[in-house]
Amino acid sequence: MKDQKKIIAELKKEVAPFEVIDTKASIIQIINTLVPLAVLWYLTYLSLSVSWLLTIPLIVVTAGFVIRTFILFHDCCHSSFFKSRRANDILGTITGVLTMVPYRQWKHDHTVHHATSGNLDKRGTGDMWVLTVEEYMEAPWWKKFAYRFYRNPFVTFGLGPIAIFMVKYRFNRRGPIKRKERLNTYLTNALIVLLHTALALAIGWQNFLMIQLPIFFLSGMLGIWLFYVQHQFEETYFEHDEEWSYVQAAVEGSSYYKLPKVLQWITGNIGFHHVHHLSPRVPNYNLEKAHEATPPLQKATTITIRSSLKAIRFRLWDEDTKQFISFREYKQYKRRLADMKQAATSSQGKLAVSPAAGLQGSK
Repeated sequence: MKDQKKIIAELKKEVAPFEVIDTKASIIQIINTLVPLAVLWYLTYLSLSVSWLLTIPLIVVTAGFVIRTFILFHDCCHSSFFKSRRANDILGTITGVLTMVPYRQWKHDHTVHHATSGNLDKRGTGDMWVLTVEEYMEAPWWKKFAYRFYRNPFVTFGLGPIAIFMVKYRFNRRGPIKRKERLNTYLTNALIVLLHTALALAIGWQNFLMIQLPIFFLSGMLGIWLFYVQHQFEETYFEHDEEWSYVQAAVEGSSYYKLPKVLQWITGNIGFHHVHHLSPRVPNYNLEKAHEATPPLQKATTITIRSSLKAIRFRLWDEDTKQFISFREYKQYKRRLADMKQAATSSQGKLAVSPAAGLQGSK
């Protein structure tokens, strides 16, 4: 335990210089994110009267800036965008409206996610649903069906944006919550309705839906993908509470998603997820610097766009091999278990029969 605390302290000390908030850099990010988002959205509307060949690429780029807007929102949730808590709360609420996410609710869930990521005994808040091989094997049929449905790529990335952004985030979470969080969800919903109504009245509801729906869906799908691949890689980190380590969960359980520079900028350096999990107070514009300056962090699992596609088949966590397996591999595992049991039963039967057979032969 003492060695673990020492490692955490040393890594924190190395990363600490990058936790400094640069207000000028934050303001520049607001300008180079929200202004282009508004301009691109308007250009997308104008392109409708020209050609869908122009509208489609504009939708893709605009969705990218929605994701970048979410990164600003994300930093505000960690109080790493402005020095002032109130400034973080205000910008977080505004960007939450633009990305359709209630600021205080998401801040709570994401804080829990950081404190429990990779902990098998504390799953369920702010993370993907993950079952171990043993849990899945012992689960009733309806739970297996629900899990397979949930982990289906068409559901996770197809229905996911609708289920999360249109349904889940429109209501307060269950359980006791603070009044500020409850009111913030109501405020976010009200502002979303006002903003969307104003835009629909300004350009016509048909045009509004033709623009907003694909932008919303694409940005939501890509956002879920980013969150998915940053923790769902083959040899990630999961341990039970008594063996769980914050540092290992950050460095081994969060990937370094190496993206082309343009996509790295659009995604606000969130690919350096291992750095972020080690120290959430590092602003997004300092994540790469912290990675480059801290050798231990460079040992994190690196994935590329090509290698990250393998994550689609990862379904169950195998506690024995310490890696994700697919449902196909699970079937093979079950088949091997059945063969082993059958062989064991057969050998026991032979042992039980042999003495009798010997006696009969001697008569």
